[in-house]
Amino acid sequence: MKKYFFRLALLSTFGAALVIGAAAQTTIENGDANSSGKKIAVSEEAVRLETPNGNLHGTLLLPPSKRRVPVVLIISGSGPTDRDGNSPLFKGPNNSLKLLAEGLAANGIASLRYDKRGIGQTGKEMLLAAQKAKTVLRETDFRFDAFIDDAVLWGQKLRTDKRFSTVMIAGHSEGSLIGMIAARKLPADGFVSIAGAGRPAGQILLEQVKPQYTPELFKQTEEIINLLVAGQTPSSVPPQLYALFRPGIQPYMMSWLRYDPAKEIAALTAPVLIIQGTTDVQVSVEDARRLAATEPKAKLFFVEGMNHILKQVSKNGEKQTASYSDPALPVIPALIEVISRFVHKAKK
Repeated sequence: MKKYFFRLALLSTFGAALVIGAAAQTTIENGDANSSGKKIAVSEEAVRLETPNGNLHGTLLLPPSKRRVPVVLIISGSGPTDRDGNSPLFKGPNNSLKLLAEGLAANGIASLRYDKRGIGQTGKEMLLAAQKAKTVLRETDFRFDAFIDDAVLWGQKLRTDKRFSTVMIAGHSEGSLIGMIAARKLPADGFVSIAGAGRPAGQILLEQVKPQYTPELFKQTEEIINLLVAGQTPSSVPPQLYALFRPGIQPYMMSWLRYDPAKEIAALTAPVLIIQGTTDVQVSVEDARRLAATEPKAKLFFVEGMNHILKQVSKNGEKQTASYSDPALPVIPALIEVISRFVHKAKK
């Protein structure tokens, strides 16, 4: 299983407004997440976050309730992963985040999941907007902090919605780092890290490439990363490393590599839940332990047999790969249950 930690940088944004589209009724049936095993009618709303540089699109899922309910802002992971947890890098969808949202709805919890910048419906609209304005989306204009700003704006709009009692953030994979920083800035009523890295991205990158690079090339990689972490631009980039450290992406890398997830999660004052699967081949249980070690009040929960996309899969390489394109494979019920308990406990 390849490890995807990089995305194409597009552009940043400032200022936003939430526009809610027409609601639609849908029915979900999740006997594992809903103890009654009955079909539940939920409301699904298309939402968008308007910004000067394009709109962000998402899906709001609402459980049937006449009372205020908690809502969770779900932030997707690295690479071109959309709001449902799917990526064009794989043969088909796995719908991991969509299934998670449906499981939460079955437990009386609303959720908002969205396509980040450059991804899915959001990416398509931003490209069309640029074409209409006769401008170009430049990689050099984008920063990792734009993801954080967007998450905060989504959270602020959810906070003003009278239908919701509490606003929590759940970040998956790279979304964990985005989410923990956004949760502090919002501030959120709680934060859930799902398969989140416990070390800075630069350390993880070096760990990944070391077995593949010659000692000389590895040393050059390490030197470039150290410069970028320090906010400095390397004077040159070897051809073999151009894809990772090309000049266009260096500003984005500088804004991303400077963050240490363990330090960021320690800065949170709201309740924290850290979840990690034991068969995840992209993020290790040691990452979860590192996060928990710096936040003593955090609850640490290991899901036996859960892989990176929240499914019950062994560490067998072929089965892991197949699961990334299998929407019929359910999200592990224990994941939904532990998040649901955590969210309901924080009721106001």
